[in-house]
Amino acid sequence: MRRYECVVIIDPDISADERDGVKTRIQEIITQNGGQVLQTEDWGVKRLAYLVRKKAKGAYVIFDYCGMGPVVAEVERFCRISDKCLKYMTVVIDTNADPEAIKAEIASGKTRTAAAMTEPVKILDAADEAAMDEEDMDDDQSEDVEE
Repeated sequence: MRRYECVVIIDPDISADERDGVKTRIQEIITQNGGQVLQTEDWGVKRLAYLVRKKAKGAYVIFDYCGMGPVVAEVERFCRISDKCLKYMTVVIDTNADPEAIKAEIASGKTRTAAAMTEPVKILDAADEAAMDEEDMDDDQSEDVEE
């Protein structure tokens, strides 16, 4: 199974019950198509960077789930045809995920984002390394000029 994260921006002008209905429907779609919902986070109503369907705000909900391609296609189809969903985006987190291990990890308090923040940044090729060296040299020279 693959692990996905889907961010859905729901119309903030609808009632809280209707928003809960959209969240419940997306969770049902995931389970009906052979997926497993790992975690759902409601981030609340936030200001959008630009107007979407003449709305300046949106209610953000993040779905973390495991499944295969048909699950994603059905979730995105629902979001596309629903008037209550302003925007959505699905990202593959892991191509070979074990849902039970992930649920245990979530229950223990370890999250993917916390682990990613502690890992060192890796430089992928020599061009990036050369660019980093040039930036360091520029910083050293600017410090000399300031003194």
